[in-house]
Amino acid sequence: EKADKSIISTMKQALATACTTLFTILRSGTNNRDSVVFSRLVGLRSRLILSRMSSGTTDSTTGNQYDVVVDPFCFRQFEESEKAKGYSGTVFKTSIAKFEAIVNSRYDASLLKEGYAPFCKHLFIENDFTDAQVNVLEITLENEHLLRTSYEARNEKELPVLTRFFPRDLVSSVKNPLPVGKYLDLILYSRDQINKENAAMGNDSNSDAPWGIVSIKSQDVDYELPMQPITSMRNALGEEHGGSGVPIDRNAYMTAYNYWKNHAVVS
Repeated sequence: EKADKSIISTMKQALATACTTLFTILRSGTNNRDSVVFSRLVGLRSRLILSRMSSGTTDSTTGNQYDVVVDPFCFRQFEESEKAKGYSGTVFKTSIAKFEAIVNSRYDASLLKEGYAPFCKHLFIENDFTDAQVNVLEITLENEHLLRTSYEARNEKELPVLTRFFPRDLVSSVKNPLPVGKYLDLILYSRDQINKENAAMGNDSNSDAPWGIVSIKSQDVDYELPMQPITSMRNALGEEHGGSGVPIDRNAYMTAYNYWKNHAVVS
């Protein structure tokens, strides 16, 4: 079975490389007939790259090892995924394959910032390739009446918890959109932690990349905003309930409380 997977993977890589070569040739000058072939090759190339990305950690057009991949948990933040339907947070129009390629082109281990636990890191990159808007607003006398609450779970296996938020359609419009964030905060989990949580939840990421992106936040600062208190509580739950099993740090929790008592997410 492993041999078969290796052969299929190699075939996909070879086909993707061939498509890339034809892609480059046709792009240099196309007539009407060639443009149809060109269009089909673009689609095929994208599907091959995406297939290769989701199962391993390699860019199929170059064979380079990827340090960071989008974990399936984060697929809900990409329009191409079925998981994005009904998701009320930030959803990217950029494909997963393109997003991973850009992130890895900018990845530098020295840029990783500490997260709430040893297995969690943050990578901040300039948001010059998406239209993702900021999703946190300060609560004011003018907008506090727009706040809503809801019990929510991030997937069907998690325990729902109480959240509060600004409905996007009440605080943003075509004429008055929220500003596009200057940075993207990529929240990364180590492969060991992802495997541990997957085992508890009966999931499989189908990847061995060192880091998996579990969440992406669009914001105007290149440092971590405090974790929402309810998220700290959720993380303190056992892995079988969707948490990471990390106990609550009281000082970090109070820092988060002092921030989030005056702010809310847009959802």
